[in-house]
Amino acid sequence: MKPKKNPQQDLNKKSATYFVFGLLIVLTMAYVALEWKTFDQSVYDEVGMNKPDLDIIEDAPIFQTVVPPPPKPPVLPVEIEIVDDNDPVEETEVIAIEVNTETEVVDVSEFEVIEEEEEVKVIWKTIEEVPIFPGCEKETDKRACFNEMMQKHIKKNFRYPELAQEMGQQGRVNTQFVINNDGSISNIQKRGPHELLEKEAVRILSKLPKMSPGKQRGRAVQVSFSIPITFKLQ
Repeated sequence: MKPKKNPQQDLNKKSATYFVFGLLIVLTMAYVALEWKTFDQSVYDEVGMNKPDLDIIEDAPIFQTVVPPPPKPPVLPVEIEIVDDNDPVEETEVIAIEVNTETEVVDVSEFEVIEEEEEVKVIWKTIEEVPIFPGCEKETDKRACFNEMMQKHIKKNFRYPELAQEMGQQGRVNTQFVINNDGSISNIQKRGPHELLEKEAVRILSKLPKMSPGKQRGRAVQVSFSIPITFKLQ
C-alpha cells in the first residue's frame, strides 16, 4: 500500500515559479550593478554656485577712425605778362549817347525798310496752283498728272533691298516731303515697318527732279505732299 501525499504539502508544485522569480531578481540586480554610475558631486556644486557679479559693468571699446582731410588743389602761380611801354595799347572807344543841343537829328525817311518775305507752307489739298512735275506743263489737270508722274518715278527708281528680302521685311512706308518755293525737295519724312525700307523710300524721293513751285494767291509757297510706298515680297 502506497502512502498518499497531501497536495497542499507538495514542495515541487511551485518550484518553477520560484525559480523564474528568483532568476528575474538576480538579472535585475546584475543590470543595476553594471549600469550604476557615480559622479563627483562637488565639481558640479561648485560650478552651479558660480553667479555673475552684477556690479561689474563692461563698456564696449569705441574705435574712432580719423579721416584725413582731402588734399587741397594745387595753386597755380599767377602769370604776369610784362608789356613793353613802347607797345601800342588798343583802347576801347566809348561813344556817348547823351542827347544835347548839338546832337544831329536824322530823318526817318532816309532809312530803307527791308521787308523779309515770310515763308508760307500750304498742304497739297488746299493749294490753289499745285507744283508742276516736269512733263506736265501742257496738261489741263496738273494735279492728276503730278500724281501719275510720281507713280512712274517710284516704279522707275524702285529697288527692293536684298537684306530686307532675306529678313522677310515688307509693308508700307508712309512718306512726306516739302516742295520748296524754288521747286526743290526737302524735309523728307518717313515711317515704316523697318529701317531698311525707310532708307530705300528716302533714296527714291531724293531723286525727284526740280519742279515748278506751287502758288497761293499768285505767290510761290512751300507745299507738303504725302505718298505711301509699298514693299511686298513675291
